Amino acid sequence: MDMTTDKPSASPEAKPPAAPGRLARTLSVGWQHKWSVTALILVFGAALLGALRLVLGPEVVVAQVVRGDLVQTVVASGHIETPYRVEIASQITGTVEDVLVQEGEQVKQGQKLVVIEASELQAAVIQNEGAVAQAEARVRQLRELTKPAADQALMQAQANLLNAQAAYDRASKLAGSGYGTRATLDDATKNLDVARTQVRTAELQVFTSSPVGSDYVMAETQLAQARANLNTARARLGYATIVAPRDGVLITRNVERGMVAQPGKAMLVLAPKGDIQVVVQIDEKNLGLLTLGQKALASADAYPDQRFVAVISYINPSVDINRASVQIKLLVQDPPDYLRQDMTVSVDVEIARRDNAVVVPARAVHDPASGTPWVLKASLGRAQQQPVRLGLRGTGQFEVLDGVLPGDLVVPLTSGVKAGQRIRAVLP
Repeated sequence: MDMTTDKPSASPEAKPPAAPGRLARTLSVGWQHKWSVTALILVFGAALLGALRLVLGPEVVVAQVVRGDLVQTVVASGHIETPYRVEIASQITGTVEDVLVQEGEQVKQGQKLVVIEASELQAAVIQNEGAVAQAEARVRQLRELTKPAADQALMQAQANLLNAQAAYDRASKLAGSGYGTRATLDDATKNLDVARTQVRTAELQVFTSSPVGSDYVMAETQLAQARANLNTARARLGYATIVAPRDGVLITRNVERGMVAQPGKAMLVLAPKGDIQVVVQIDEKNLGLLTLGQKALASADAYPDQRFVAVISYINPSVDINRASVQIKLLVQDPPDYLRQDMTVSVDVEIARRDNAVVVPARAVHDPASGTPWVLKASLGRAQQQPVRLGLRGTGQFEVLDGVLPGDLVVPLTSGVKAGQRIRAVLP
């Protein structure tokens, strides 16, 4: 009799324990080929990105058209200088004894700058002071001695004349009556003539010694000449000490001790304190945009973050043919303390302003100098060529009068995108 034994059949519940084993084997195989798997993933990702790029276009950083205030400027570079400079020179010839200031020093009006050896000039002053004292003594002598003596001499001569006249009258009467002699009458006549002459002489002496007389006028003239010579000598002595004619900064020093000063040869150059101007050269093509009174913002190259206001005060009527430029001067009404002579300055002259204008970046405008400027406008996933009409041209921006609206996206020139190309616009 056959004996049969039933084998237990595999139940569904018995299979799951094998799954972890297969997963482990799969992970083990994957780990052993991890670099190959990674490469496959990268290749797949690149293919997917390439497909997206092909279908949707590359990502492009775009700029947005906005509303804002736009200022059109003319930019130029120049330097700082005062409206004029004072060259300080000696008025006499002499050896420089001392120099009391240094280049770049602030000086006040009347401050001593240079001293010239002046012993000869001092001697001339003393000599002329003596001449003045002598002339003054002569005038006092006429007033205190000569004039009173002349007055007394005149009085004596007048008295003598009265006596001579009386003697003549008596001698004449006696001679007429026959009691006097002819000799007596002749003596009386002669004495009368002498007395009259003495009176006239005394009168002349009084007149010449009076303030309107010749002796007095001559003495006063000599006194005036002596005083004038003294003033000249003192002035020349004063020239030996050179002082600052006004407040300012010494920007040049061409003198040292021991040098011989020559009249008219500049030893120092002074930049007077006060108004400061910026001198710049403007391109000739911008001449029609400039007018007197226009404001500008300026900044020194040494202090680029500190700006100050200047106003156009002068436009040269001629053009520099070699540089095709025009010189303009801008007055700095409130100059900052850090400005120095001949300092290099950049200037932005405001020639026009537009508030609340439609503004587009200049880097997104094609052919702005032509009559047909245009932009690439990002719309519906493509870069579309859009003609625009430009207005003011500011620094890095253009005013758009027609063609785009605020909120529109435009593609920069440097993106390399062409008209009609698919793109994915991305704002920065």
